[in-house]
This record gives sequence, C-alpha cells and structure tokens, in this order.
Amino acid sequence: MHYETSTELAEVPRTAGLSAESLAELCLGHLAGDPEQLAAFMSMTGYSPVGLRAAVGSDQLGRGLIDYFAQNEPLLLAFCSNNALRPEDFMRVWARLNPTD
Repeated sequence: MHYETSTELAEVPRTAGLSAESLAELCLGHLAGDPEQLAAFMSMTGYSPVGLRAAVGSDQLGRGLIDYFAQNEPLLLAFCSNNALRPEDFMRVWARLNPTD
C-alpha cells in the first residue's frame, strides 16, 4: 500500500475545478498575508479597509484581484508557486473573464 506524503501532494497542481470565485478567494488570502502588496492593491483600486471588507465575495472585487495578479508577473508567479497552481491555469481563468471578440 502506498501513502502519499504532504510533499507529494503539494507538487500536484490544483487546477481541477478552478473557478474565478475560488481563485479570487486565494488571491485575497495571499494579499492578506503580505501587507505591503495589500496596501498596493488597495491604493491602485481605491479600496479603503472598510470598503474592501464590504466588497469581499463580490464579482467586482474578484475580477479586480485576478486582474491585479495577472498584471504583476512576480506576484503571479509567487502566488502560483505558493498555491501549487500553474500560471497558465491562472491565466485561463483570467481569459474567461476577459474574452476577446
């Protein structure tokens, strides 16, 4: 019988069922762990701490978070690495939110 270790599990990309909502939630969690990046996001988007708390779970905030990460390659790569995601899978979700005609 073979049991997977936590190291093996961490190497498996978590792309199955990756929705915009779950991705935005992960993005917000990532920013919450990095006050400097959170402040930069809030400054760029105009969110106050109260406004950000009120917007949690909204489509507008979710899209803004995903756009913010998509436009910042070092942040995107760190986020993907920390969450066992492939950058191309992140960008597929971004592309679904921003279709070209």
